[in-house]
Amino acid sequence: MGALVLDPLTFEDVEADRQSGSQAALVVVMACLAGGFAAVGSSSMTPATFALGMAATLGAWVVWALLITTIGTHLFPEPETSNRLGELLRTMGFAAAPGIFLAFGAMRSAAPFAFAVASIWMIAATGLAVRQALDYRSLGRAVFVCVTAWLLTFGITAATGMLLARPVS
Repeated sequence: MGALVLDPLTFEDVEADRQSGSQAALVVVMACLAGGFAAVGSSSMTPATFALGMAATLGAWVVWALLITTIGTHLFPEPETSNRLGELLRTMGFAAAPGIFLAFGAMRSAAPFAFAVASIWMIAATGLAVRQALDYRSLGRAVFVCVTAWLLTFGITAATGMLLARPVS
């Protein structure tokens, strides 16, 4: 709940709690399940569509996490920036909690709204997560890193989807 209400102390606690990794992974899995439901709503209702939606959601999250790690620690670090991957993945896992609302994308009329709200909410939560995990003083820098990585992830995901959706000739 703390991640959903954007409580910075929640992310500080998760950063320090080495035992919260499995809980963070569970949050990511739940967001991926929601992505599967959203895919079913925008296409045919088949197990393959659900699995593809889950895989796409997980793939996008992994790419986003890798880009945030790279951009946040190599391109825009602060003097105190730490590069402890476990802390970043735990906090980012909890920041995926708003992704659960992607499930509303199963209703075609709500899909664009659900995607926009979940994305903005996840960027805000991940900004807090990144600020804590990378020891940034500035929330603005953390949000900049998250938005930059999100835009790159969106582009990579869209390009991959277009390549995979091309008919085989």
